[in-house]
Amino acid sequence: MEDIVSEVSSSIVEGCRLSVKMRNTDDSRLAEILGIKDIKGQKYYYVHYIDFNKRLDDWVPEDYLDTRRVQYPTVDKDVVPATPSGMTSPKRTQPPSRCDSPDSAFGSSPLVNGPNVLQAALQKRKKRKLGGAMPEPEDTRSESGSPVPGAAPRTSGSLVSNHDDVVTRIRNIEMIELGKHRIKPWYFSPYPQELVNLPVTYICEFCLRYKKSARCLERHLQKCTLTHPPGNEIYRKNTISFFEIDGRKNKNYAQNLCLLAKLFLDHKTLYYDTDPFLFYVMTEFDSRGYHIVGYFSKEKESSEDYNVACILTLPPYQRKGYGKLLIEFSYELSKFEGKTGSPEKPLSDLGLLSYRSYWAQTICEILVGMKPGPEGERPQITIGEICEMTSIKKEDLLSTLQYLSLIQYYKGQYIICLSDEIVKQTNRAKERRRIRIDPSCLHWTPKDWPKRGKW
Repeated sequence: MEDIVSEVSSSIVEGCRLSVKMRNTDDSRLAEILGIKDIKGQKYYYVHYIDFNKRLDDWVPEDYLDTRRVQYPTVDKDVVPATPSGMTSPKRTQPPSRCDSPDSAFGSSPLVNGPNVLQAALQKRKKRKLGGAMPEPEDTRSESGSPVPGAAPRTSGSLVSNHDDVVTRIRNIEMIELGKHRIKPWYFSPYPQELVNLPVTYICEFCLRYKKSARCLERHLQKCTLTHPPGNEIYRKNTISFFEIDGRKNKNYAQNLCLLAKLFLDHKTLYYDTDPFLFYVMTEFDSRGYHIVGYFSKEKESSEDYNVACILTLPPYQRKGYGKLLIEFSYELSKFEGKTGSPEKPLSDLGLLSYRSYWAQTICEILVGMKPGPEGERPQITIGEICEMTSIKKEDLLSTLQYLSLIQYYKGQYIICLSDEIVKQTNRAKERRRIRIDPSCLHWTPKDWPKRGKW
């Protein structure tokens, strides 16, 4: 019996689907094998749990696999004779190794990694007409994040169709050390090949340069003069500061920031062409300097009125209100610009939760705070007035009201109805939210990028 199980295990190849135990739980879920590697005679499998976010993908040992029912990938019509277990598997050519040597997956072509990514991006930029962006259909992805058939990809901005390939489907960095935090990445990021498979990648928390050892980082810190992100500090209140970084003037920092962010963002495609973007980095100050908490980027010129391209709160600072603070700051900038804004779509699952929460709380705070008329009439406000007060785009505002079931049709017109429960929830959320953006602490003047001619 053990020989049969062993033979079935040896027949498992990349692309197979079977039940796999999830780490730190007793549950088993259907998963796809994305990679296989051998460490000291022990096989490990990189699995993606079907219908689960890719950040849960993991290397698991062989005993996590339930080999009783295996769905083999179909490559051609020829079928290998039945195995001793009674299963049949399709004949397939020897797949390229995805784990032991990523270079081999590309045959003789160079690995798209590190400097090669930069070169490819620069070549792509040359082919792209400046200012000739084609508008993208509103909904190019379903709510689950999968591409909608027939949807056209964006040709500008930070978002393009997310193409999985033999390298990018597998998380390549084991662990990063950023300041006092050690963080396990969620997704693939095209760091240089020499960092792949190291137990820890060390990153300077001020300039975001990456090093392969603690000793290399120590030598770097002796020479690094930064104690805060480069660029202009445009906001400071208590220990929270925001720095505006121009992707053209501070290209190295912007590229390193994109590499770091890609470890925790799956739905965005990394761009080394940072010239068209501004980066707003939120930091927390202490005696050692200004430590990065999160950031968002935005296009200098957006034909879609996007006020955010990518947004991220680093894992050690999540669930502390910093995500909403980043979102609130992006809308504060839109207020200074005198326009409404919206985040670039599609949002990640966590991004959608954060934005819905922010939109709901901001809108409900305005509605709950409205005073009745002089003779006790019901307060009145239009959708346009709410948009003007919050800088939230009309489409996002309406979708939030519908999501909260606050819009009702009554006597031939639409009205907004607030239940007692919504009022209580709004007041509770307002009390819990202790850190807010203070507009008086923002010292920033919007730039008219079209008139500036060059980025």
